[in-house]
Amino acid sequence: MPKADIVGPVCESSDTFCKNIALPPLHNGALLGFSNAGAYGYSMASTYNARMRPAEVGIYADGARLIKPRESFEASVADELALLDSSK
Repeated sequence: MPKADIVGPVCESSDTFCKNIALPPLHNGALLGFSNAGAYGYSMASTYNARMRPAEVGIYADGARLIKPRESFEASVADELALLDSSK
């Protein structure tokens, strides 16, 4: 099996989850699940580097369920747009 590093998308030096881990063949768009993704998880997420907060998915014995959808760009800028509209 090929080995890979699993890293976060923000390009910070500490965004490494696993190093030199064996993975099965993956296709473009494949998803990997983590039990703890730190600040990439919804509860600790921020909008640093204009990144939207992620979806929150619960994993249960009978399957997975969406708890919170991924934040949209529109939702992330709604407060700023409201402030700009109120200053007219």
